[in-house]
Amino acid sequence: MADARERVIERRDTHLDQLTDKLREPRGHTAISELLGGAVEPGLAPPSEDDQLYVQDLGLIRTRPQIGIANPIYREIIPRALTWVAQTRIPQETTWYIRAAGGIDFPKLLDAFQHFFRENSEIWIERFDYKEASPQLLMQAFLLVQWPLDADQGFHGPAQRVVVELKILHKSLEATIAEGLVQTADYMDRVGAEEGYLVVFDRTPETPWEKKVFVREEQSGRYQIGVWGM
Repeated sequence: MADARERVIERRDTHLDQLTDKLREPRGHTAISELLGGAVEPGLAPPSEDDQLYVQDLGLIRTRPQIGIANPIYREIIPRALTWVAQTRIPQETTWYIRAAGGIDFPKLLDAFQHFFRENSEIWIERFDYKEASPQLLMQAFLLVQWPLDADQGFHGPAQRVVVELKILHKSLEATIAEGLVQTADYMDRVGAEEGYLVVFDRTPETPWEKKVFVREEQSGRYQIGVWGM
């Protein structure tokens, strides 16, 4: 299944190009932008009934038992289709964040993204059609990695399961972190992940970067979770 998704995205199949065009229409943009971060944020104005029905009829979203991207394939393909240009223009050398024994060093990778986001976010965010979800999209473009690597690259063994939860700051920092920790721990339980990380994007323009940027560890239940602010 993963290989099939990769082939579809790399080939830029006709239906994928058509899907991306639909997402850039005002009706598609309004109805789906709030879902790209993974959940509907409380307090945001909902799309019109016509806009929501439009993307539902296209098969992009489901409305029961709660609204969300229609299926796991679209949850991966939609952000990747929207960030395809960014993926091809963000230089990455993968070897520095691959551990000698195999597996990805996610703290090192998140440190690199935090530095990249501080230096480049204003430039890249202006390039995305979905500016409301631009921090998440930029992160997905930067962290577009998958494990395990191909066998011919010399790494073998069980898959590395990692949860990275993304949150936009819409309330106090501590309240956002507390909510995000619960969600991260829940996802880790559901997928059997060994590692969990929470990334909080503070988009308030008056807050200086010195306050936005931090790294700390928090406990949620039985899990130790790394928290990155940016």
